Amino acid sequence: MNNPLSYQLLANIVLSIHVAIVVFVIFGLFFIIIGNLSAWHWVNVLWFRLMHLAAIAVVAIQAWFGVICPLTSFEMWLRVKAHATTYTGSFIEHWLQRILYYEAPVWVFTISYSLFLIVVVATWWYFPPKFKRHGQPKGE
Repeated sequence: MNNPLSYQLLANIVLSIHVAIVVFVIFGLFFIIIGNLSAWHWVNVLWFRLMHLAAIAVVAIQAWFGVICPLTSFEMWLRVKAHATTYTGSFIEHWLQRILYYEAPVWVFTISYSLFLIVVVATWWYFPPKFKRHGQPKGE
């Protein structure tokens, strides 16, 4: 696979996955809070809550240790293989990158991710997930 267009396509797919994860983390918290206030039971399903907590925890831990997100690294590697710069390309690629990547000191990201993680953990206390017991009927 030495075709630059193939690498560019893969880079765009990785970028799209990255944006989807960011949307999941941000809107997941929104849905957990609004869903609990609106009695939406699905927002407290354990697998959803665990995935949401794990996603923001990984981001925060990476920030604490100064680790660049593997998705970012992989995307940039693919763009190098495609002989493309990181800020040119298709319309969708351009706007997804503008949404995801922005300039700020590292400490701003670390504090932001840490505060977001604290809010997510607080929702576990304030709106605990539902642990389904073995043998428990679905309606309970």
